[in-house]
Amino acid sequence: MESQKRENLLNLALDATEEERERSIELDVGFAKEEREWTLIIKYSGDLQEIRKIASRVTPLMGGYAVIVIKEDRINTLTEFPQIEYIEKPKRLFFEVAEGKRVSCINPVQRQPLSLTGAKIFVAILDSGIDYEREDFRNPDGTTRIRALWDQSLQNGVDGIAPKGFEVGVEYNQEDINKALQAGTSEERKQIVKSQDFSGHGTAVAGVAAGSGSKDFGQYRGVAPESELLVVKLGTPDREGFPRTTELMMGLDYVMRKALEYRWPVAINLSFGNTYGSHEQYK
Repeated sequence: MESQKRENLLNLALDATEEERERSIELDVGFAKEEREWTLIIKYSGDLQEIRKIASRVTPLMGGYAVIVIKEDRINTLTEFPQIEYIEKPKRLFFEVAEGKRVSCINPVQRQPLSLTGAKIFVAILDSGIDYEREDFRNPDGTTRIRALWDQSLQNGVDGIAPKGFEVGVEYNQEDINKALQAGTSEERKQIVKSQDFSGHGTAVAGVAAGSGSKDFGQYRGVAPESELLVVKLGTPDREGFPRTTELMMGLDYVMRKALEYRWPVAINLSFGNTYGSHEQYK
């Protein structure tokens, strides 16, 4: 029996056969087959005294909501209570990197016949740096996919040498990073390539844009898993502050110079912004 108090998806699930529920990725979410119980979300007014009498478990939430577990044959009785305003079933959650790719129509273009994976293209990440040790940013043979890494926060002349044409930070090339990856420990690697992503934001952004994914979780690979990376860790003039537009402009100039040097196309991710412009635009 359908009810206007119940969401359409719940009504559909209750009317469906068990075989139909099992074939669907949504209809069986919230249903425990052996116990014949549903986990449901309710919006109610008043108190939960009568509801507790027919439910197996009731967890009140703020704002007049509650999560309940109830036998399937008692849902119609639940619907008849005047204090019940609305009932819905739970929905399945997914990792955003996988769902984001689906809704952005990335999956079809990564498959045959297009097979677009970012090969021979640079993805530039201007952010908080990158964890260059992660397998997501390596080739199958273990070498790095990072063509160049400019850490503006390091000290030129002390930690290393700045890129040609610039006077701040330290630049690491592919050879430097591969040498670090061959070191025995993480501490030894950091002595060779000192750049670190302390916040993790840049690493996460790079993973979404260009992560190769592990062999067991290929569905979570990035948009351009075969691209090479140009990474700029933007410097912060004040220890507790954020980069300025000057650091961002130098970073943009740097990656454009690299793209022209190697004669490769480049897609640039800007993960910083302010009230004058947009934030996290993928250009």
